[in-house]
Amino acid sequence: MQRIHIVGGGLAGLTAAVTAAESGALVTLHEAHHTLGGRARTAEGPYLTNEGPHALYCRGPHWTWLKQRGLLGPIASVPLLEGTRFRYRRNGVSRRTPPLAMLRLSRRSPREAPVGRDFLGWATDQVGDEGARAAAHYMGVALFHHDPGSLSAAFVQERLRRATALPPEARYPVGGWAQVIDRMAAHAWNLGVRIETTERIDATALAALSQGGPVIVATSLDGARTLLGDPTLAWESGRTALIDLALRTRRGDAFVVSDLDAPGWIERFTAQDPGLAPAGEQLIQGQIPIAPGTPRAEGIARAEHLLDLGFPGWRERTTWRREALATGRTGAVDLPGTTWRDRPAIDRGDGIFLAGDQVAAPGLLSEVSFNSGIEAAVLTLKGVERRSGRGLDLKRA
Repeated sequence: MQRIHIVGGGLAGLTAAVTAAESGALVTLHEAHHTLGGRARTAEGPYLTNEGPHALYCRGPHWTWLKQRGLLGPIASVPLLEGTRFRYRRNGVSRRTPPLAMLRLSRRSPREAPVGRDFLGWATDQVGDEGARAAAHYMGVALFHHDPGSLSAAFVQERLRRATALPPEARYPVGGWAQVIDRMAAHAWNLGVRIETTERIDATALAALSQGGPVIVATSLDGARTLLGDPTLAWESGRTALIDLALRTRRGDAFVVSDLDAPGWIERFTAQDPGLAPAGEQLIQGQIPIAPGTPRAEGIARAEHLLDLGFPGWRERTTWRREALATGRTGAVDLPGTTWRDRPAIDRGDGIFLAGDQVAAPGLLSEVSFNSGIEAAVLTLKGVERRSGRGLDLKRA
């Protein structure tokens, strides 16, 4: 029986590995780094940061899949009191509520929003300019794009509906996303998946692997484009300035500061999981989408303004700080006239399959990686079954 090789040990690669192994296939997972996880890695202590703000949406398919396998582990939700500490930047000042028109828009069904129009134009027709712009900027939290209003109305509205759902969908793995990754990796290992870390696969090695059987490339789309030498592997993504801070604890700090004047988001993650920072300190992570060519410093300056609004005296209280820039690593976004079906196809032919957060699969944020990982594994398994003549258990997949 042919062995399935998976290149990339992030969420997509691990999902594909588990799916294939559960169906009885032989699987090897190749990861270039010494740890698994990709963008779902959590930094080592004392400050357990994710690579930018992360949340797991409890009404999504990834949640159900993990729960069925006992891989969710301890999960935190936002305490009720913290929900009252949500702040919005509107017209340069801190407010406790968003525009009513934005809330009305968030209740509209995504089916009402057209694929072929930009979100801002469509939303303005529905609720007026103020509510439409506030909603577009609010969606920076789930799109990591500097101009959400320019994207497909159907694409943004679906995510607005989920990001503003009540009760909130967002949940947080206790101890960071690495805890989920560790449980997925252990499950894969117990299923017989061979996991090879610190093994960087280049184009030559990939060609050699594909001679022996199917290969799932579960890297970033940029990485897949280089590995496969295929310039068509491209899709719109975001560019985001990231800031991580540890502050000495102060009562009354905001839980979230959402920028409605421009896309931006600051969140105090120790509100739901105090163990992410040492006692007496709180961990804050923020992301500010910025346009191509805009310096990171401009995004950081905007983040600092949000911190001024929600965390008085934060500069004097800072015990640790880190900044970064994420380019083309923030998931797919769909322009007017396109949907997830128009993104690079999972099946590339000749036994090569793609998985990741910018390929042709539906979902919100990490759900795209998850759904594409499952689809890539199922397509691979069907090909293995045809070639080997051996029946595989595809029902669970």
